Amino acid sequence: MNDRTRDKYQQLVTIVKSLPATPTAVAHPCDETSLSGAIDAAKMNILVPILVGPRRKILAAAKAANLDVAPYEIVDAEHSHDAAEKAVSLVREGRAEMLMKGSLSSDELLGAVVRRDTGLRTARRLSHCFIMDVPRHPNVLIITDAAINIFPTLEDKVDIVQNAIDLGHALKIEKPRVAILSAMEKVNPKLQSTVEAAALCKMADRGQITGGVLDGPLALDNAISPEAARIKSLEGPVAGHADILVVPDLEAGNVLAKSLSFLMDADSAGVVLGARVPITLTSRADSVQSRLASSAIAALIAHHRRETTAVVS
Repeated sequence: MNDRTRDKYQQLVTIVKSLPATPTAVAHPCDETSLSGAIDAAKMNILVPILVGPRRKILAAAKAANLDVAPYEIVDAEHSHDAAEKAVSLVREGRAEMLMKGSLSSDELLGAVVRRDTGLRTARRLSHCFIMDVPRHPNVLIITDAAINIFPTLEDKVDIVQNAIDLGHALKIEKPRVAILSAMEKVNPKLQSTVEAAALCKMADRGQITGGVLDGPLALDNAISPEAARIKSLEGPVAGHADILVVPDLEAGNVLAKSLSFLMDADSAGVVLGARVPITLTSRADSVQSRLASSAIAALIAHHRRETTAVVS
């Protein structure tokens, strides 16, 4: 019998289903997988999809998958690049509060997002977060950045950390515990990631990063295992109890996330942050559960931003 639990993702989906569905621009949903993912999320009241792409291709994909797209708006586009541009325009016009990748490359979609004059740039750098549901681990783990920033600078990492903390707030984590990962717990000038970890923690102390509790450098075991932290005599709220794992670079993050997925049977959802709206970059290999979880997380972020804006106003 499978003893793993998947209730953490299910809880997220349940929360979102009770909220108003989020208008979402779906860029180029021209295959069965991407189109069915958007429709499944719509049927669960997570989002209201606006399907952006060549109408004939969308209708052909719907017919092949036996999906009814009649209830949903279709914005016709010539090709995938045009679909990306038009999906971004829907956000700029205020008609969509989320952006979802269909059957086009991530580079195509993000290229439209970061375009200086017509995109969705903010003062923040874009970064990606994996939200991992790991068997027998008590809470979801946020891993960043394992998909966009290859060799992030210290300046980049400030935005990467802040984006992840903001995600934690949207997931109802009041004060996210952030572990800045390296291969050791002591600052060593010969290992740059330890120096940057210490700098990030000091920046948080002085209010340059807000909303979370940072500690680092920490090795992975000391970040997630209370017993490992105890053996190393590491104290404080983060060691052994991290909610967010900030990796040194993309390679480390990618290996970590995929190791959890394929060796620990973890589910992974993903979202891009730092733009005007949350962006889901689903893959053909993603399970239905992961696709729904990614949509639910992006919808929670959109709802959190709505609430925050209302309070500020």
